[in-house]
Amino acid sequence: MKIALIGYGKMGKAIEKLAMAKGHQITAIVDSQNSIENTNFDDVDVAIEFTRPELAVKHMNFCLEIGLPIVVGTTAWQNELKIITENVSKYNGALVHASNFSIGVNLFFEMNKKLAKIMEAHPAYKLEMTEIHHTQKLDKPSGTAVTLAEGIIEQNTNYKNWRLAESNELENGNEFFIHALREENVPGTHLVNYSSPIDSIQIQHIAHTRDGFALGAILAAEWIKNKKGIFTMKDVLQN
Repeated sequence: MKIALIGYGKMGKAIEKLAMAKGHQITAIVDSQNSIENTNFDDVDVAIEFTRPELAVKHMNFCLEIGLPIVVGTTAWQNELKIITENVSKYNGALVHASNFSIGVNLFFEMNKKLAKIMEAHPAYKLEMTEIHHTQKLDKPSGTAVTLAEGIIEQNTNYKNWRLAESNELENGNEFFIHALREENVPGTHLVNYSSPIDSIQIQHIAHTRDGFALGAILAAEWIKNKKGIFTMKDVLQN
């Protein structure tokens, strides 16, 4: 498989290393020195995009217009999801997006939803979430934390909204805090904590390296071949 890397930071380099180890080729790279408009995609099967939220939508639309399947790991652009979905249909394109491509994190998403449903009957336990990432992480909270929060709200009717812990006090009992911490050299840690005066129940995912994210993105790139439509990592793991 011939891959274009859109974004060549730490994630891009991790994907390059692991993709080549699996026998794939990196045939195009888009970075701060080489814009997407000036890149030759003639010898590319699929693009993998890890950049910045303000660039991701432009990159997706560019790939859709030229008929190039794209895997998107950038987060915090989802307010444009409706437009992107329409463009996937318009250009009969293929796109996989996820807040986190790690297989372990996607298993954690499912565990989180099951626990949220169980805890619905036990409102004495108050919920808080904590996510920790490296200091270069731009969005707060992380896209993974938002996905976890949305999974809880979907399954547990005691909660209607989440609030970043940097904000003011919670407005009512239907909200919970997400604490977003930034520390050096932390690939990603997510903790879901239900606490009562008596005890606490916690589930946690700790990424030891970026390799899990990179391998998941490569898996998605392999999976999207010959497909049309807009998909998430859940689709990839179910097929």
